[in-house]
Amino acid sequence: MSEAQATAPSGDREGADERLRETGLATRLLRRPELGALAGLVLVTLFFVTVANPAMFSLAGIMNFMAPAAQLGILAIGAALLMVGGEFDLSVGSMVAFAGLAFGTVLVVWDMPLIVAIAATLAFAAGIGAVNGQIVLRTGLPSFIVTLAFLFILRGLTLVGLKWATDGSTQLRGVKEAAGDGLVLQLFSGDAFEGLFAWLAANDYIETFRNGTPKVTGVPVEILWFAAIALVATWVLLRTRFGNWIFAAGGDAAAARNSGVPVTRVKTILFMVTAMCAALVAILTVLDAGSTDARRGFQKEFEAIIAAVIGGCLLTGGYGSAIGAFFGAIIFGMVLIGLTYTDIDQDWYLVFLGGMLLIAVLFNNFIRKRATGER
Repeated sequence: MSEAQATAPSGDREGADERLRETGLATRLLRRPELGALAGLVLVTLFFVTVANPAMFSLAGIMNFMAPAAQLGILAIGAALLMVGGEFDLSVGSMVAFAGLAFGTVLVVWDMPLIVAIAATLAFAAGIGAVNGQIVLRTGLPSFIVTLAFLFILRGLTLVGLKWATDGSTQLRGVKEAAGDGLVLQLFSGDAFEGLFAWLAANDYIETFRNGTPKVTGVPVEILWFAAIALVATWVLLRTRFGNWIFAAGGDAAAARNSGVPVTRVKTILFMVTAMCAALVAILTVLDAGSTDARRGFQKEFEAIIAAVIGGCLLTGGYGSAIGAFFGAIIFGMVLIGLTYTDIDQDWYLVFLGGMLLIAVLFNNFIRKRATGER
């Protein structure tokens, strides 16, 4: 034992030991924001395994509920990043409709190539997101109020724009014909890995119809986009300096500025990313449907925020997880489609939305206090 250790008061040694003590596994798990969403996913899965038709968890059934989960999840991940940064965007549902109008106009009305329509739509959405962010940051108005205004502005502009583009209709058709065919279309529409699934069916690894056609012809591309965006967002949050800036800007913007974090730039980029996620959902859904209409994305802003909250995002900012939003969106898709595999009235889905939001907020607050020692 060294002289310093021998002469140190016992209280100092205990204090040092306390500071050096490793955090327990249970505490580390409680600090993970996605814990509640993962637990909720397990409970919902067990519920449907018990009450639903077993076909729900066949390969075809899984694809059925993962497709809408992916569309919502892309929105939810964008919303989660923005919430971690301390802001809201209530206009993403209307942005889906407005971006669908922009995409359809460039592709069908102006007869531009598909790649140009996609790029223009994403850039246009990013511009609107930047406007949202600048209004919030320059005026000091709550993002809740600013984006609520844009919720109505964008929905109204969609109605006006569709009537202009179609001579009075609120639906723009002809998208599939204008899109043509090719690699770009395959990246944003249809199923991926069709050759693999055909081989699996031919070798009796997956279910087929009587004529030998596989019941599942491939993985819907929106699911691949969903998974890729979740992985990239998680990497950005946890492994990059920009991710640290997001947490800092959402936790305490003033302290973050004093530490050199470009808060205004970070939050503006987050508004742009959220709007581009909505535009991507618009492109995916419009190409699949072959048309766009004024009600596209209706109320998706609320579902996206609820999925983000279920995923562990705090309404106060500075805390959250992209993977949590990923799990939260899967819960929504599972319940939305899963109810059709049961005898339960599908209107219970709305009750589920409200109930899950309340439970998630209560659970997240409880976990946060347990993990941080707050009272």
